[in-house]
Amino acid sequence: DSWPVSPRYPPFPAFPVPRPRPLSPGTSLLQEVVYLVSQGADPDEIGLMNIDEQLPVLEYPQPGLDIIKELTSPRLIKSHLPYRFLPSDLHNGDSKVIYMARNPKDLVVSYYQFHRSLRTMSYRGTFQEFCRRFMNDKLGYGSWFEHVQEFWEHRMDANVLFLKYEDMHRDLVTMVEQLARFLGVSCDKAQLESLVEHCHQLVDQCCNAEALPVGRGRVGLWKDIFTVSMNEKFDLVYKQKMGKCDLTFDFYL
Repeated sequence: DSWPVSPRYPPFPAFPVPRPRPLSPGTSLLQEVVYLVSQGADPDEIGLMNIDEQLPVLEYPQPGLDIIKELTSPRLIKSHLPYRFLPSDLHNGDSKVIYMARNPKDLVVSYYQFHRSLRTMSYRGTFQEFCRRFMNDKLGYGSWFEHVQEFWEHRMDANVLFLKYEDMHRDLVTMVEQLARFLGVSCDKAQLESLVEHCHQLVDQCCNAEALPVGRGRVGLWKDIFTVSMNEKFDLVYKQKMGKCDLTFDFYL
């Protein structure tokens, strides 16, 4: 997910669903951590609010661009759009972007569970069929492989912070420090420790929520559902589509 943080346009995304959310763990978790770091909110406070109203999705018809324009600066806005389709302000460096990538094997399992949870468009095919569609770039928002490589190419841009979902589990302290620096949030040691503790609470809430099928927030989720042949096929497709890209992921933690 990419998170445009604009000095002129207010910030915030997303799914109007009360906590705990059975939606994308990575998406929900990142938006809550970013909100906590930028606003200094308490995790219990976030749990009581509909944070999705604070972080609207750029491309969604609801609440719409008119509502987004009314947000006060600095705004937090969420988007799933490819880099090339984001507003020109982002390309020009006038706004900041926080992008989080998740290892594709866990991602496709979580995405499958998400599709199956939808009431209006509930997916009823097998995981094997869904994974095949993912590898062939036949799911919403186009190719994951192109999407992640596009942002990876811009990771050194001053206004882009490229994060990995697995790092949130492996080294949350470093990630919180990165977010604070990137967002221009100054805090002393005690404040940083408090922020990290609050972020740990959010991670635990997201990854252990009963509403999340098969623990969708954990790392290594794919091992429970991939067969040996599926894994071999996926590795082959990954190698072909990622080409010479030097982006790597942790598939085990």
